[in-house]
Amino acid sequence: MAFRGPKVWLWRWRRNPLKRRADAVEAWVLLAAWGLTVLAGVLAGLGTAGTVEQGMARERVEWRPVVALLTEQAPGPTDSRTGTPSGATVWAKVRWSAQNGSPHTGQARVRPGSGVGTPVTIWTDPQGRLVTKPASPAEARSRAALVGGLAGLCAASVPFLAGRALRSRLESRRIDRWGYEWARFGPLWGGRTTG
Repeated sequence: MAFRGPKVWLWRWRRNPLKRRADAVEAWVLLAAWGLTVLAGVLAGLGTAGTVEQGMARERVEWRPVVALLTEQAPGPTDSRTGTPSGATVWAKVRWSAQNGSPHTGQARVRPGSGVGTPVTIWTDPQGRLVTKPASPAEARSRAALVGGLAGLCAASVPFLAGRALRSRLESRRIDRWGYEWARFGPLWGGRTTG
């Protein structure tokens, strides 16, 4: 078991006669990597979350509910073709008119067994295309937080991994240098043993 003394804060940046230049470089690389990791993660996460939330707010303003009519009989709860259980929704073909009056058709979820001409509420974008119901403000905040958190983690991983790679390279170089110095000065000490 190795002995460890008391933890000394900021030991990498303290003056020490045994500290080499490589140790100082490694300390600053580590500080820069951590700083960039935090900065990149926070900025990317907040920026992405804001963009996602703004996009969903725009959808709530632009997307409108429209009444569409079924153009075909919806499969019923006892329909042997689909085996749809009672109370579930099924896909059926519907038609509606956009704000400019142009006709549109598409597939929408309806109650099983609904007849031709049954009105169904759907959501459309400004061009009259079929879209999903927009997210509520609470749903938008939670989605934005999730997407922002994931984006922040991904962005933070880049400087973190770059710092780890650079630190590993510095450590490898330091070990090579120790080997070179040992090979150079080791024989001067004498007393080599062979075994």
